[in-house]
Amino acid sequence: MAVVKFFWEVFVTLFVIIDPVGTVPVFLGLTRDRSDRDRSRLARQATVVAFGVIVVFALFGRTILDYLGVSLAALEGAGGLLLLLVALELLTGQAAEPTQAELERANVAFVPLGTPLLAGPGAIVAIMLFVQRVHGAGDGFALAAAIAAVALTVWAALRFALVVHRVLTDNGVELLTRISGILVAAIAVQLVANSAIAFAHSALFNSSGVQIPATVPTVDMQRPLAWAQQAHAR
Repeated sequence: MAVVKFFWEVFVTLFVIIDPVGTVPVFLGLTRDRSDRDRSRLARQATVVAFGVIVVFALFGRTILDYLGVSLAALEGAGGLLLLLVALELLTGQAAEPTQAELERANVAFVPLGTPLLAGPGAIVAIMLFVQRVHGAGDGFALAAAIAAVALTVWAALRFALVVHRVLTDNGVELLTRISGILVAAIAVQLVANSAIAFAHSALFNSSGVQIPATVPTVDMQRPLAWAQQAHAR
């Protein structure tokens, strides 16, 4: 049951941060002069690039943190602030659009679609935080399955972007984007709160000099057993 809960937590968090539905209008704008075959190819490439970046940080993010000497609490705080910026962009609709020069220099499937629109700072930090909570094969499988499920969702949204936009219309896409912004803001506030509590807890124990024992002391049952045998003999 805990594994299923962890799967849905990862899936929902990545889904609202990446916001596949909100990316549909951007994708259509970037590929407006392309054929359907080119759109399909770009959707596949953007999905592979985005989740390739996420998988790399999921596998090697902890090594990077250890090398830089960054704690998990610091990562949570930084991630919360970054997610808050992402949430403000979703809520206000003021995300920076790529310039025409940027579009001409790069393949849109790599930049800006693959990163930073899909695999942005928020998604990278979120997946690194979830990796810290993996404590067994079940959690690892749930994390991998959630990443794959979100990747499939993103590919479907981009591959059938015209259909999605036609069904939801501009107003529907705008509404879902605003709802995603509210959810991302809530996640950001929770991360910042967790970071502050962790730093306060660490400072409290460091200042008081209290150390929590690594193991629970065991009770020697042989001595009371000997006393009971002597009393019975008397």
